[in-house]
Amino acid sequence: MKVTIENLVTSGTFALDGGTWDVDNNVWIVGNDDECVIIDCPHDAAAIISQVRGRKVLAILLTHAHNDHIGAARAVAEAVQAPIYLHPGDLVLWEQVYPDQQPDHSISDGEVFAVGGASLKAIHTPGHSPGSTCFLLEREGTIFTGDTLFNGGPGATGRSFSDYPTILASIRERLLILPPGTVVRTGHGDNTTIGAEQETLAQLA
Repeated sequence: MKVTIENLVTSGTFALDGGTWDVDNNVWIVGNDDECVIIDCPHDAAAIISQVRGRKVLAILLTHAHNDHIGAARAVAEAVQAPIYLHPGDLVLWEQVYPDQQPDHSISDGEVFAVGGASLKAIHTPGHSPGSTCFLLEREGTIFTGDTLFNGGPGATGRSFSDYPTILASIRERLLILPPGTVVRTGHGDNTTIGAEQETLAQLA
């Protein structure tokens, strides 16, 4: 059975360093008719749970721990009985949202998550946040980049725990080496491709 990729957009706020901004976030659900994983859990737990449609959720994979990507994670995890995975570099951000609870598991660079006969490989890409992680679905020629790489270039680095030279290095050394046709599915906004972003990043050299 071919793995499917579903997109759900939820709306809410991003808050950090004393500021709050309205945002629309992408939720990605990867799997088949029987099982799936959820990539990021922003804002609206009920909408995410509805999108699961009763399938077995093997894992909730978080690209990073800004509140607009994890705000519904605990509620969704409890409802669908799934473990939450987060890179330990982002625990400092996680604890701003969930000071009394930890993620269920740490994500390590290169870790592979099997779902629906396919494999998602974790790629640590710090810069937007210390623990930012992308998930490569190599067989399907796609990668889920959270806020590391957008349609139009790198994610934001103007807030605490972020660093512009680091995100550039992550993108150039870990993402732009992928085949140019690889579809980039982002944390906010439209899809792009590795080839298109190679051109974008070349202008920043």
